Amino acid sequence: MKIIEPAEMKDFTSFKVGGKAEKLVICDCEEDLATVLNILAVEKRDFILIGNGSNTLFTDEGYKGTVVKLGDFFAQMKCEGSKIIAGASALMSKVSGFAIENRLTGFEFASGIPGSLGGAIFMNAGAYGGQMEDIVESVRVISKDGESFRTIYKDELDFGYRHSVIQDTGEVAVEITLGLEKGKREEIEERVAELTEKRNSKQPLAYPSCGSFFKRPEGYFAGKLIEDAGLRGVSVGGAQVSEKHCGFLINKGDATAKDVLALKKLVQDTVYEKFGVRLEPEVRIIGE
Repeated sequence: MKIIEPAEMKDFTSFKVGGKAEKLVICDCEEDLATVLNILAVEKRDFILIGNGSNTLFTDEGYKGTVVKLGDFFAQMKCEGSKIIAGASALMSKVSGFAIENRLTGFEFASGIPGSLGGAIFMNAGAYGGQMEDIVESVRVISKDGESFRTIYKDELDFGYRHSVIQDTGEVAVEITLGLEKGKREEIEERVAELTEKRNSKQPLAYPSCGSFFKRPEGYFAGKLIEDAGLRGVSVGGAQVSEKHCGFLINKGDATAKDVLALKKLVQDTVYEKFGVRLEPEVRIIGE
């Protein structure tokens, strides 16, 4: 177990902005995780769990609580037939590579999604016509108070658009079973390469961001609404609506969380004024 107090959260999130958390605890085994969660519950302390920090924005004022992060122990993977059983902190890119090595198809759509497998399950991440709910068989979780483990099966996970039951229960995913299919390695690699090329050509991967910042409103595309509102390239301080993909808010290098949140509000207000559609952030915003 590793404890950092205080912790600069910009160093642990993909947007590279934000203030300090009172404490960051990195857990390196299930026993550590259970102990930490139990202590936090008994002492009634606020805490939040993060994965790779790719969908989380901490405010400049920071977080007056404990941030819990799963360490490398939770990144282990194994293959059983056409299933991959992986820890929640395994990076999506690593899971993709493991699937290719084992000639398993079905994960290609998720190969370029940033962040950890646990984070992808938490929000039912998706891309290019696929979502995590398509391939998840079960999720092993630990209760919010660290007292017990259980397995949640697919039909109990209540998957929806950017939603899973874990958001409601507060449980922590520790291990995920993915149901894939046997395939041909060359075809799997070709599909991953094709989607990687598409992502590289259309997304501003050269700048820190949280990926797509806003949820897709029903009947619309957030990026298209933002573009049609004339907001392509608009900046507040060091934060900018990407010129490459208007659904991304990016850190041009010196942005603060205040800049990002001000730009978020500008985008929301302008799109609502022009089209009557209220954009909601997909990104978790944490802090004072």
